[in-house]
Amino acid sequence: MNAQAAVNKPDKMNVIQAINLALDDAMAADPNVIVFGEDVGDKEEGGVCGVTKGLSSKYGDARVRSTPIAEQAIVGAAIGAAIVGMRPVVEIMLMNFTTVAMDMIVNHAAKLRFMSGGQTNVPMVIRTMTGAGMGSGGQHSDYLEAWFAHVAGIKVVAPSSPADAYGLMLSCIEDDDPCLFVEHLISYWTPGAAPERGVRIPIGQAGILRPGTDVTLISYSGMVGHCAAVAEKLSKDGTSVELIDRIPGAHMALADARVAEARRIAAALESRPHDFDWQRCLGSHPVRADWVACAIGLARELLRLVPNRELF
Repeated sequence: MNAQAAVNKPDKMNVIQAINLALDDAMAADPNVIVFGEDVGDKEEGGVCGVTKGLSSKYGDARVRSTPIAEQAIVGAAIGAAIVGMRPVVEIMLMNFTTVAMDMIVNHAAKLRFMSGGQTNVPMVIRTMTGAGMGSGGQHSDYLEAWFAHVAGIKVVAPSSPADAYGLMLSCIEDDDPCLFVEHLISYWTPGAAPERGVRIPIGQAGILRPGTDVTLISYSGMVGHCAAVAEKLSKDGTSVELIDRIPGAHMALADARVAEARRIAAALESRPHDFDWQRCLGSHPVRADWVACAIGLARELLRLVPNRELF
C-alpha cells in the first residue's frame, strides 16, 4: 500500500463495500476476472443491494455484464468462461434461486475436474445472498449452505465480517475450483474493521475471534455477531467464552486424510492451543450437527459438558 492509499484507508466499512473493493482489486489485477449476473451493471444500480456498483463504469460492460433472469444460463456461461481461462464471478441474486441452476452447479461446475481426470479446472465464484428476518418471503430467505457443503468439488464460503468478505473473495477468485460465496443479507450494512488491501484469507481455516477457557461458541456468517454479543454478556458474569468463526470451506475428499485430521483435532482439544481446523475434521459435512458429533466422538472425555447445537 502506498502512502496516499494508507492515508485514505477507512477505519470501518460494511460487507457490501468490502466485497465491492475485493472485486475492484481483483479486476484491476487480472483482466481475466469478469462479473455478470442479474442487474450487476451500473445502469441497473449495481445489483439489488449495490454490491457491484461502479464496476461496469470503471471496467466496461464487456467485463461487468447484466444478464436476463436465467440462473441456469448464468452459471452455464460462467462454467464455459472458466474452462477457457477466464475467472468469472457471477451473481445469483438470492440463494433460493440457486435451485434453478442446481444441475449446472452440482453436476457440471463441481464435477468437471474429477470427470476430466484433473485436466480441466473450473475457477469461478458464485455470489449469492440470503437471510431470514427482514420479511423477504419464504422463497428468498433459505440458508442452503448445507446442501452445497455435501457436494464434492465445490467450496462453500460464508464470511462473517467485512475483512473476512474481502479476504475470502480474493481467495475464491484466485482458487482453481468453483466457490459458492454466501452473503448474509442482514449483515450487509453492519460496519466492521476495514480489511488490509491485498490480504487474502485462506479458504477453510477457522479463526479464533475471542479466546476463552469455560465455553466454546462456534458459528459462521451472520450468527457470529450474535455469538460475540453473547460472549461479551457472559464475560461480565465471569464466564470466559471462546468464539470460533468456523468458515465452511473446502472438503476433505480422502478418508485417510479425514482420519489424520480427526486425530489432530482430538489432540488440539486436549491441549487447547486454539489452532485446530474444524472444517478439515468434519470432512464433507461442515455444519452444526457434525461439529457436535465430532466433538463427542473424538474427545468426549475432555468435555466438561455435552456440546449443544443451538438453533436460532
